[in-house]
Amino acid sequence: MKKEKDKMKLKLIFLVLFLAVAQFGIAQVKFEAKVSKKKLGVNERLRVDFEMNKDGDNFRQPSFSGFTVVGGPNQSISNSWINGKRSYAKTFSYFLSPTKRGKFTIGQATIEIDGQTYKTVPVAVEVTAAVDKPKDGNNAEYVASENLHLVAEVSKSSPYLNEAITVVYKLYVSPRVQISNLRELDNPKYSDFWSQSVKIGQLKVERGTYKGEPYNFVVCGKTVLYPQKTGKLEIEPLTLSIAVDVPTNRRDIFGGRLYSTVNKTVAAGTRTINVKPLPTQGKPDDFTGAVGSFNFKVTPNKTELDATESLEAKVLISGNGNLKLFDIPKLTVPNGLEQYEPEHSEKVRTNLAGMSGNISDTYTLVPQFKGKYPIPPVSFSYFDLKTETYKSIISDEIIINVKNGPDGGSIATTNTTTAGTSKRTVTQTGNQFRFLKPNANLQSIDKKYFFKSTPYWVALTAPLLAIPLFLFFGKKREERLSDVSGNRVRKADKLARKYLSEAKKNLGNQKEFYIAMERALHNYLKAKLHIQTSDMSKDRIERLLKERGVEDQTTIEFIALLESCEFARYTPSSTSAMQQDYDKASRVIASIDKQL
Repeated sequence: MKKEKDKMKLKLIFLVLFLAVAQFGIAQVKFEAKVSKKKLGVNERLRVDFEMNKDGDNFRQPSFSGFTVVGGPNQSISNSWINGKRSYAKTFSYFLSPTKRGKFTIGQATIEIDGQTYKTVPVAVEVTAAVDKPKDGNNAEYVASENLHLVAEVSKSSPYLNEAITVVYKLYVSPRVQISNLRELDNPKYSDFWSQSVKIGQLKVERGTYKGEPYNFVVCGKTVLYPQKTGKLEIEPLTLSIAVDVPTNRRDIFGGRLYSTVNKTVAAGTRTINVKPLPTQGKPDDFTGAVGSFNFKVTPNKTELDATESLEAKVLISGNGNLKLFDIPKLTVPNGLEQYEPEHSEKVRTNLAGMSGNISDTYTLVPQFKGKYPIPPVSFSYFDLKTETYKSIISDEIIINVKNGPDGGSIATTNTTTAGTSKRTVTQTGNQFRFLKPNANLQSIDKKYFFKSTPYWVALTAPLLAIPLFLFFGKKREERLSDVSGNRVRKADKLARKYLSEAKKNLGNQKEFYIAMERALHNYLKAKLHIQTSDMSKDRIERLLKERGVEDQTTIEFIALLESCEFARYTPSSTSAMQQDYDKASRVIASIDKQL
């Protein structure tokens, strides 16, 4: 019986310990990621919620690789009391659109709670082929998809290697819908191409047709491409995020039709071109890859001069084609002309027709002796796209006449050419060493020793004098580290300045601007009023600022800034309005600093 009682006691002890551990686990901080579905079609949307059971700061979202963010972050807070126990939940929600099929991972989000950093567990999601969706004419998503099309128009689908082609991106919009807030989500990377974007300036609405129906369109981008490889090459799609206003069946009190705004992601689609190699038949030996229509000439700035004077010889290629993608022929000169490295110059402009202009190498030549020096002709070859044949241009021979100077007859010159180089043997003329001075006029230098010198005594005593300083600053550092509350305030103040600076960088990007602005205001309040984010109600902020002696007008402006950050999630805002809010935030924070 005694043994049975002991066993019962042990069971009760283990049960109590288990309940205590379970209760401790319940009180733990929870931060987790939840998805609306783990398998979806490429034309569906995914909702991701990051939930926590305790308020935190400095939330950072994952990169969402393989998806485009089309909505969010939307923030919601639930705070309730049940049987005397508080239940708190805070959620950041995102709506994602897949960019392609495959298996992806929603990465880790992070947040700081009570000075600790928490991370969510990654979530695996599979994106399959598009799924059938009902064609509901009243569905805003479907209406937006049917009336919005992004097209990439390629000037030539089968160009030669190094032949210019153009890609023009046009966004076709049906008159039945309206668009706003157009921005690029993903710029194409033109692998295996030399690319140059053409500025389009302000977007201009034009009239056109799409599949036989009248549409308005805007040109979103123009790019000139020069293929650098042969075979089938892919041009990546341009992806845009657009706010589409779709008319509904509802009307306002004045009879006007109400619109529903849908955030839509459109892509131009991948285009494939077949690049042809240049023909091998008739290809000159000196061909270096020039493709187009060119002129070629070699011109000196003068042909008569004296020895040791300089002249310039310019090798110039002009016309239309891949001017930046081939080498200019080298200039060869005879012995007796000293040749310096050429100065390269490019005057090239790029438009939808490709590159045009000229490139040149300018050589500086200096004759050493009297006489006549012939500069041999230079040959330049290119592939002509109009005739699809190779063409060669040969410059004229140039004679340089050096009238005055030392006679080259006193120099024994031997011309030998090996691998394109020339050698010359020169005899001495008598003044080769005139720069040497036989009388050096040297002076003795007094030796100075480091031992017992002033630097010696400074180096010896400096470590001893530095010990009290190290002890003093070490003590101050320990006091600063032990001041948990002060460190938290200093960190919050630093974050406020950081996020205010980040807001300035994002002027024009409404979502990012107001997220950074709200973080800056919250961290500023944490630093100055010593309150947490969960306690930041408008009434409490107003009361605390009044208790600290802040003027009523300044308090009203600060509350108005917080309201602007909240309203910005639901209403569009212009760049000028964002600039005004930023200026007001800087002014109000400076004013509160002075009054506190």
